[in-house]
Order: sequence, then structure tokens, then C-alpha cells
Amino acid sequence: MPRIPTDILIAGQWRRGAGEPLESVDPATGQVLTTLTGASPEEVAEAAEAAALATADPAWRDLLPHQRARLLHRIAELTEEAADELSALQTADTGKTLTETRALALSAAGTFRFIAAALETAEETITPSRGEYVTMSVHEPLGVVGAINPWNSPVASDAQKIAPALAAGNAVLLKPAAWTPLVSLALGRLITQALEEFGLPTALLSVLPGSGRVVGDAVVRHPLVARIGFTGGTATGRSIAAVAADRLIPASLELGGKSPTIVRADADFEQALAGVMFGIFSSSGQSCIAGSRLFVAREIYDAFLTELVERVSKLRVGPGTDPGTQVGPLVHHLHRDSVAAYVDLARSEGARVLCGGAVPEGAEYQDGAYYLPTVLDGLPNTSRTCQEEIFGPVLVALPYDDEDDLVRQANDTAYGLACGIWTRDHRAAWRLARRIDAGTVWINTYKQFSASTPFSGWKASGLGTEKGREAIRAYQRQKSLYWGTSDAPLPWAN
Repeated sequence: MPRIPTDILIAGQWRRGAGEPLESVDPATGQVLTTLTGASPEEVAEAAEAAALATADPAWRDLLPHQRARLLHRIAELTEEAADELSALQTADTGKTLTETRALALSAAGTFRFIAAALETAEETITPSRGEYVTMSVHEPLGVVGAINPWNSPVASDAQKIAPALAAGNAVLLKPAAWTPLVSLALGRLITQALEEFGLPTALLSVLPGSGRVVGDAVVRHPLVARIGFTGGTATGRSIAAVAADRLIPASLELGGKSPTIVRADADFEQALAGVMFGIFSSSGQSCIAGSRLFVAREIYDAFLTELVERVSKLRVGPGTDPGTQVGPLVHHLHRDSVAAYVDLARSEGARVLCGGAVPEGAEYQDGAYYLPTVLDGLPNTSRTCQEEIFGPVLVALPYDDEDDLVRQANDTAYGLACGIWTRDHRAAWRLARRIDAGTVWINTYKQFSASTPFSGWKASGLGTEKGREAIRAYQRQKSLYWGTSDAPLPWAN
């Protein structure tokens, strides 16, 4: 078992918080891993004030971009070296398989490394002159930024916000989810170590676990917080957007999804079957980009569903620490109950449960937050089951007749986060990819990510963009400079 954090990081200091107690529960066993004390609103204010002072410290304020890049490279090294520990912590806290959590830890390291490279090569712009002056556009840090992340992939989500924010010259108040604070605190320890090695103020990062209602709200509303980066549910995102609008500060919001995954009649069956299952049942379906609505061409619908159900029924459900596990427990018993309630709703709407639809039986499952991988059909796309995000291992299958029917159904949702297309026809793939309302489209693959590729949601799936070279600019403000080159006086000069 890796070292389990017992303190939280407030303004560069490790100590017990003064807020609400937080239980970290292993969802595979139901056992309490540790009880932390979260941050209080007063400690959020303390962290914000210390962060503002840290950004004004010449040691940080005057650090050149390539020097900040060296810091990010060091964080990447430390994260990579600690990948096994971070993986074990995240598996214990979330129930994900060790294979997935190790990949997430390495992804976090890769994000810091990519952002460091992007920072090294970022350029300011000399803009075309329209008079006797030289003009240029420069980018400066915002100051203190708030990062609020969900419980499903904490270490990767943390890196996606912390790396560009530090690269841009800011300080960060990180609010991890109350259910899964451990890996965020462990990452905070690595970043603090790097800051100390470089002689930089450790108050540049605080890790403040607690509820969104208390800690998250305090972060969003604090007057020193100049930007919010949020990943989570759409309802919470709307609330944050309202506060940000009232305060006139920028916010990026990565929100929910009900993503379509499409199997055309000409698709490679084996590739599509594996891809559909991976798209929804990896991470136990607890992913905003999960391909939770399956659209299959009517002429192959029955054959495809028959084979899919047979394979899904054989997926291995178990603890994330078992190398043979394909579907781990859900993050918490309360969330498992929410997923089960949605399947009950589907039944009431007339769904056929083709497989799953229950808690697995057996002594090895009785204390964990397990739910069987589930395939449903027989519902119209207008049903609540097809329209609302379940965030669990539940797939709803629907047939389609032609491309227009497919596009109409696929786009008939409040969300627009992702889409998967399985086809051998490259022209049809391109045409569909352009017609589907989604920020990310995968063709003959699914859930592949690159730190270099921008990620954004459309419609109720979000606002703003993460990742890519421009991620750094999102955490800066732009300033235009004019340098006069004429000796002639301006008008009205004596």
C-alpha cells in the first residue's frame, strides 16, 4: 500500500484542515482508507492571499519562460518516477484498474512535459504597424487561478489545469473531489518538492479538498481568484459560469456528455465490437466521453447486438488491483445506487435489459460498489435514459435507417462532447464527423488523447478549451504595447 496522505496543502504548508471530515473509501472493499479534514472557507482565503503574494515574489514573477519550463520538466520527471505510487493511490481511491491508473499518471507526466515544450517555443507577436510606431502583443499571468476537478480521473485532470497555469506564471488553488483527494495530494507533494528544489515559493500551489458546496464555492467567489477551470457536471458548471459572469472573470468548463458511437453496416465487426465495449465499459463507464449511446445500422443491428451482448456478458468484473479485471467497481456506493436507479428508470420506460442490469452476486462483491456491465435497447432516443448522463457501465443501443436519420438522432441531445464512428468508408467517416455536433470525433478508435490536441465540448458539454499549445494562453491576459518612432509632436502639443 502506498503512503496515504493525512494532511492537506494550504499555502505551501502541510497540515490538518479546519473544515469538514472527508472519508476516503476503497470502493472495491468498502473499507475506509483514511479520514482527512478538508479545508474551510477561511483556509481558502488564506491560500488565495498567500498565492497572490507568491505571484508577486520576484523569484517567481521575474522567472523567464524557459526557466519555468525547467520547473515543469522537473515536475514531469518526479511524476513519472512516482507513477506506481500515484497509480496505487488512485486505484485505492477510485476503484479503477492499475493498468488505467498507471496510464493516467504517465499521462499527467506527459502533460507537464508537453506544456514545458510549448512554453519554450511560445512567441510574442509584433503586429503590423499602421503608423509611426511599433506595436506588439504580450501575454501576462492572471495571478491566482482556481482549478476544480472531478473524481473520475483526478491526476490527469489536475495536470491539465496545473501545468498550463504554472507555465503562464500563475499560482493555483486546486480543489479535488471530496471522494478522491488522495492522488491530488500526492501530486501536490511532488510539485511542492520541485518548487523547493528551484527555490520558489511553495504557496504557488494549494490542494484544498472538500465539498463543492463549501470549498468549491469559496474558491470561485474569492476576489483574488482571477480565473476558474472546472471539470464536472453540467449543473455545477452552470452555477460556476453564473458566478464567473457576475465577477467578470474567465472560466473554462469541461462538462457532461451523452456521446454517440456509430457502427455503419460496412464497419469491421471485430474492431467495432472491441471499440464500442472499450468506449463505454472502460473506467466502468465513469467518463464524460463514454460512448453511452450506440447507433447501429438497422441491417446489421440484430447480428451486432447478439455478438456484443455475448461479449459484454463475459467481461471480468472485480477489484482494480486484480490484473484480470476489465470492469472495476464504481467510485462510491452512493454513485452505484444512482446508476442502478437509472437502470430501473430504463425498465420503467420500456427498455429491454439484454445483459447486466444488476449488482453482481457473490461474496467477493458484497462489500464493494460493483455493478454489472449493462446493455439496453428498445428505447427511443427521446427517453430520459437516452438523454441523461448516467456515468456508469450502461450502454443504450438504437438502430438507424439512413445517414440523415442517424445524424438527427445523434445530435438530438443537450450534449456535444464526443463521438465515435466505425466504418471502412473514409468518405462517409469524414462526412459524418463534420455533421455530428461534438468537440472530439474518433474514427475507428475511441478514447485516445494527446496533450497536443485541443479538447472542448459543444452545447451543454462545456465552454472553452483545454490541452494543446494554446492552453497556456488561456491562463494569461493579453496586453498591447505601442512604441512611438516619430520625433514629431502629437496633436495639441505646445
